Amino acid sequence: MDTQIMTAEKPLMAQARPRKPAPFLPMSRAEMDALGWDACDIVLVTGDAYVDHPSFGMAIIGRLLEAQGFRVGIISQPDWHSAEPFKVLGKPKVFFGVTGGNMDSMVNRYTADRRIRSDDAYTAGGEGGKRPDRCTVVYAQRCREAFKDVPIVLGGIEASLRRIAHYDYWSDKVRRSVLADAKADLLLYGNAERAVVEVAQRLAAGEAPRALDDIRGVALFRRVPEDYAELHADDLDSADEGASRTKGLTVIRLPALEQVEQDKEAYARASRVLHRESNPGNARPLVQRHGDRDLWLNPPPIPLTSDEMDAVYDLPYARAPHPSYGEAKIPAWDMIKFSVTIMRGCFGGCTFCSITEHEGRIIQNRSEGSILREIELIRDKTPGFTGVISDIGGPTANMYRMACKDPRVEAACRRPSCVFPEICPNLNTSHDDLIRLYRKVRETKGIKKVMVASGVRYDLAVESPEYIKELVTHHVGGYLKIAPEHTERGPLDKMMKPGIGAYNQFKRMFDAAAEQAGKKYYLIPYFIAAHPGTTDEDMMNLALWLKKNRYRADQVQTFLPSPMATATAMYHTGVNPLRGVRRGGSDKVEAIKGLRQRRLHKAFLRYHDPDNWPVLREALKEMGRADLIGSRPDQLVPAHQPPGTGKAAGTRRPVRPGGKTQRFTTKGLRVMK
Repeated sequence: MDTQIMTAEKPLMAQARPRKPAPFLPMSRAEMDALGWDACDIVLVTGDAYVDHPSFGMAIIGRLLEAQGFRVGIISQPDWHSAEPFKVLGKPKVFFGVTGGNMDSMVNRYTADRRIRSDDAYTAGGEGGKRPDRCTVVYAQRCREAFKDVPIVLGGIEASLRRIAHYDYWSDKVRRSVLADAKADLLLYGNAERAVVEVAQRLAAGEAPRALDDIRGVALFRRVPEDYAELHADDLDSADEGASRTKGLTVIRLPALEQVEQDKEAYARASRVLHRESNPGNARPLVQRHGDRDLWLNPPPIPLTSDEMDAVYDLPYARAPHPSYGEAKIPAWDMIKFSVTIMRGCFGGCTFCSITEHEGRIIQNRSEGSILREIELIRDKTPGFTGVISDIGGPTANMYRMACKDPRVEAACRRPSCVFPEICPNLNTSHDDLIRLYRKVRETKGIKKVMVASGVRYDLAVESPEYIKELVTHHVGGYLKIAPEHTERGPLDKMMKPGIGAYNQFKRMFDAAAEQAGKKYYLIPYFIAAHPGTTDEDMMNLALWLKKNRYRADQVQTFLPSPMATATAMYHTGVNPLRGVRRGGSDKVEAIKGLRQRRLHKAFLRYHDPDNWPVLREALKEMGRADLIGSRPDQLVPAHQPPGTGKAAGTRRPVRPGGKTQRFTTKGLRVMK
C-alpha cells in the first residue's frame, strides 16, 4: 500500500481512451495504411532501435499515449543529414517527441577517455555510428526543418540531465540548456508519464506550448510572473543560497548561464540548489537566465503509485524488436529480454550516478501481481526462454517498497541521500516485501531460476540477514557483482558511499550464507578510478587492499563526468556542492583531469598487469613509496619487467598546439616519461 503524502490531482490513466492497440507502433507509411491511419497524432523520434518493451523509454511513452487514444508513430535512428527522413510518417497533428534514447548520446558514443566507441548496444547488429553526437539537439532541429509549425517536446535521459546550463565533458565547457540548443518548445524531465499525457491532451485541445507552464516536470522559456517572489541563489556573497522559506508563490533564481560559464563557484552553487530542490514534496520552481530569456523549471513530477506503475507495465507491448530489424541482434534487448523491472528510483544519492537526477529518490513500486503477470508473459511469449529470469530488480536490487516511515517527513526532507553518512532512522529498511516477492516468483510454474543481477545495496542488505540468506541460497549463480567503489574515506565521502567496513560486513555474511547453503560463490567488487577527491595515495591504498584480498580487476571504471551529476560539478569546479557554496568560503575538491594521472589511477586498479608496472614503479618512487617495489607479498609491483610487456609506460602525453608536451602531475609531483 502506498504511503506517499504526495498525490497527483488525477490518476495517470483517468482519461484513458483505449483503442485497439497496434501490433507495433508504425515506423512506415505502409504500417500506417494497414492500421487505416491517414496521419499520426504524435511522432516519437529516438536514437535507439525501436524495441516494443517497457525497458525502452520510447515504447513506454508510445504505448501510454496510444492508451490515451492518440495515434503514435516511431522514427528510430533516422539519417540526420537532411530533414527528409523526419517526414517519413508525415506531419504529426499534435507534436514531435524527441529523445536521444535510453542513454545520453555522448555517454553512449564515447569512453571516459573521450575515445569513440565502435559499437552501440541499442542498435541492430550492435553497429556504432547510427546516431549523431548530441542527437536530441540534432533530431529536434531536423524536425523543425521538416515541419516548422509542429510543436517539439524533448524528453528522455539526455534532455533530463541537460535541462539547465551544464558542464559537458566532451567539449570541456559549460553548455546552455538543451532546450535552447534544440530550439524546442518544451522539455520534460524525470519520469515523464504524467507530464507527457497532460501535454498531449492540452496540445491536442488547441493550447499553445507556452501555456503549459503549470505542469510538473516541464521546462520552458517564460518570464517570471509578477505574483512570484524571487529568492536569489545567484548571490554568491550570500550564505542563504535561496533556501529560505517564504509565504506565497516563490521561485529560486539560479546563477545565470553567463555566470556559470565564467565562475566555477557559481556553477557549483547552481548544482547544489538544483539537487536540493529535487524532492517533489517541497521543491520550488527554478529559473535560470539564458541571455535575454529566462529558463523556467517547474518542480519534479509526483511519483507514480503502484496502481499507476502497474498500468504502465501492463500496456500491450509486443515485447520484441520491430520486425523491420529481421534477425539482427540488438545487444541491449538480448540483455534484458528475460529480466523484470520491479521498481524505479534510488535514495542512495551516489554523486557520480544520474539515477537520482532522472528518476528521483522516492521509490516507485510495482505490485506483486503485475510483476508475476510479466514473468508469465516472458515464459509464454518470449522466444528462447529456458526458465531463467536473468534479473529481477531496478536501479538497485534491494530497495523494493522501502520508504520513509513518515510521509510527512518524506515530503519535507531535503537530504540528498537516505543512507549517507548513515542510514536515516526514518527509513524503513525491511526486506520482507522483497523476500516474499522472490518466493512467489520462484513458485511460478515454468520458472527454474531467478537471478539478481542488479546492484545490491550492501549497506541495506546487512540490515536483513534473512535477505542475504535468501539471495545467496536462491538468486546468485557463481558470483555476485558488488560496488564498494573505493576503500578510502576521502573519495567515499565525495561519492556519498558507505565505508569499506560495510562491504566487509556484507562479505562475511555472504560467505557464511554460501557456506551454509553448500555453495561456492564469490563477490566481484567494482571500483572507480580518478573520482574527484581521490589522491594518488588513495589509489595506492586501494591497490594494496586489492592485492591483500587477492582481487584482480579485469574490467575497471574510470570516472566519467556525466551531465548534471554532483561529482561532475566537483570535477569541473574543484568545489564540493555537498557543502555550502559561498564566495571564498567553499569546500575545495581535488579533481583528476590530466589524462596521464587518470591513467595512473586506472593502473593502480590493475596493479597485476605487467603493462602497468613501469608507470606504477615511477609513480611510487615519486610518492616516496619505493618500498612497495619488489616481490614480497606486501609489495605492490615487482622490480623486474617481463620481456614484451610494459606497453602502458609508452603512452605518449598529449601535445598542445605549438608542439609543447603537456605535463601531468601526481599530487603536485611532476611525472615525466
